[in-house]
Amino acid sequence: MPDRPFFVYFAPGATHAPHHVPKEWADKYAGKFADGWDVQRERTFARQKELGVIPAYAELTPRHVEIPGWDDMPAELKPVLEREMEVYAGFLEHVDHHVGRVVDAIEDLGVLENTLIYYIIGDNGASAEGSINGAFNEMANFNGMAALETPEFMMSKIDELGAPSSYNHFAVGWAWAMDSPFQWTKQVASHWGGTRNGTIVHWPAGVEGAGGLRTQFVHCIDVAPTILEAAGVPEPTMVNGVQQSPMEGTSMLYTFRDPDTAERHELQSPCTTTARRSVQDVSGRPSP
Repeated sequence: MPDRPFFVYFAPGATHAPHHVPKEWADKYAGKFADGWDVQRERTFARQKELGVIPAYAELTPRHVEIPGWDDMPAELKPVLEREMEVYAGFLEHVDHHVGRVVDAIEDLGVLENTLIYYIIGDNGASAEGSINGAFNEMANFNGMAALETPEFMMSKIDELGAPSSYNHFAVGWAWAMDSPFQWTKQVASHWGGTRNGTIVHWPAGVEGAGGLRTQFVHCIDVAPTILEAAGVPEPTMVNGVQQSPMEGTSMLYTFRDPDTAERHELQSPCTTTARRSVQDVSGRPSP
């Protein structure tokens, strides 16, 4: 039906735990994280400034004493800790590759120029549910049995991390590093590290300025109102005979053409959801 628009919701599960990915994708990152999470966090922070994602005057928040430093971790456990992050990185690249296939398909249809694409990366902030040493099966932690996964046990399972036999998660230190430049992680909702995600919006026909950055406050509940306004479709009041509650979100379409306009979403009820998103509008191909 070429005369009718289409809607696709593609949710591959990355990068939520468990971090599952074919071994060859994780192996691409072998040795890339040998310097540990303290150094990785500093590298990420520098890269964020280089890209303009954070202000040049931003300062990196300190590591709290509850999060161990990389140098304080047992030397024999570090290969396991490195592998946890290699698996995570491969997981993210793997899903990015397949998102690219979706984008290629839209381009092959000849409609990429006028297709609105949202690429929301992550699930809340990076999660610290993997415990200090990481987890082979995070269900052990949820059931109060994390002590069963000793360093010796984790070392015995290093080759299975990311495999179907695992339900793995990375260590708290990696979660903290992945939430750079903010302090804390998903479990601590008082700081942005636990609630803010990067989001890419691609719509060449509707967004002004390739590679532009938007800083207005927006929330995940704003996505549906934006799509409806962009498509010229009114908000439904009835669905299958059931009256609908009014949408609480605010369309962010106004930010697409004016990067400096005042934000319209000014109040967010915490009872709606704890997830908040930041928006980056890009008129090039989406990638993290």
